[in-house]
Amino acid sequence: MRNGRPLLPWVVWGVAVLAYAAAVVNRSSLAALGPATQEHFGIDATTLSMFAMIQLIVYAGLQIPVGLLLDRFGASSMLLTGTLLMVVGQVVMATVSDVWLAILARVLVGAGDACTFISVMRMLPEWFSVRQLPVISQFTGLIGQAGQLVSITPLALAVASFGWASGFLGVAGVGVLVLILGCLVLRDRPGAGTVIERMTGRLGRISRTARPLGADEPTGAFTVPPPATEMMPVVTAPRIPGLGFWARARRLLSIPGTRLAYWMHFTSPFALNAFVLLWGTPFLTGGVGLDRAQAAGLLNLVILSSMGAALLLGPLSSRFVERRVPMYVVIVFAIVAVWLTVIFWPGTPPMWLLVVLVVVMPLGGPASMVAFEVSRSHTPRSFSGFGTGLVNTGGFTSSLIVIVLIGLVLDALGAGSPEDYSLHAFQIAFTVQIPFWLLGLTMIFVEQHRTKRWMREHGRRLR
Repeated sequence: MRNGRPLLPWVVWGVAVLAYAAAVVNRSSLAALGPATQEHFGIDATTLSMFAMIQLIVYAGLQIPVGLLLDRFGASSMLLTGTLLMVVGQVVMATVSDVWLAILARVLVGAGDACTFISVMRMLPEWFSVRQLPVISQFTGLIGQAGQLVSITPLALAVASFGWASGFLGVAGVGVLVLILGCLVLRDRPGAGTVIERMTGRLGRISRTARPLGADEPTGAFTVPPPATEMMPVVTAPRIPGLGFWARARRLLSIPGTRLAYWMHFTSPFALNAFVLLWGTPFLTGGVGLDRAQAAGLLNLVILSSMGAALLLGPLSSRFVERRVPMYVVIVFAIVAVWLTVIFWPGTPPMWLLVVLVVVMPLGGPASMVAFEVSRSHTPRSFSGFGTGLVNTGGFTSSLIVIVLIGLVLDALGAGSPEDYSLHAFQIAFTVQIPFWLLGLTMIFVEQHRTKRWMREHGRRLR
């Protein structure tokens, strides 16, 4: 406890990851409420799919702008702004009956969600050592996934028991709690103040004496900068108004390791996102023929498998830094193999195969977190927010396109509504994932080769 407060990094991380878990609850709050949403607003399945599509469009489209704002205004400000947007969105969702206002509410939720994850990821390197980051990042993802468990069962029960408005106002209330805690606790880095301290202009002793875990002892007041977590030096060129976006984008995209991280995030999570956010329940109930209780049980197993994988991948990626990309590729091949088995299975897939699917497919979520470790290793610190946003765009862009294509194929096959769903139609529709796996894996192999060559030429080693 001397010369600082070692518990403070954990407290800051705890509040930040709570904000992320709350964001996941907001993001997936309609996951198990499809029929209730249709009944509440009197909409068909096509209109229902717009909720997920528009939310993902907003989320993916804002990743790079939010990354730029993150580098300028700091992680805590963007994290709290995102939480506020989601609170407003859920209040609107709870209180309106017009479908277009409800879609506006999902736009607000998507915008707030876009601010949250990359803000948390930007904050972590300021508080934890390089060796701790892979484990902390995976635990962040693990706890965030717990938010999906809340949205699948407890939120659905709350809406069924207490009504639509009460359920969503409860989600908004959690957001208000996160806002209060965030204003009191969150700091961008050791030596920086909380939002309240910055507003009052008075920096408290805890903030003044704070230091990151794993850092050398400070020599007095906090004068040692946060530890470098990237291989490349800090870019200190002055900001030129109007130059910003394209110059920074070209600078980032010229680094093969950043491009490798993008394609890694592009490739592994879209199957999971498409399944959990929209098409899992229709496939299991309308396609395979399971009842809703069985489908809910398998969806819960999806989340539990993802959380379990995070516990393993964090320590592994921390210990075997040089092998984290091959480990990632093995996971993607496993996901592809099990999905192809389900797609081409003659007749109804047996329950054991569905269990294998919902255990293996979720590995893509924690695996996509490895992309941020690759990005951290290659992105200059002054570009870290932009870089994180760019990488995070990959998985949600692929997820959005796959979700839309599955819906279009189902419509083309005359199976676009619940009464027309069929297993054969879903099996054909899910084949749209194959080109995305092929594209992603091809680009990963290409950029991995380029990254190795770039590192040899520059005398760099992974950290």
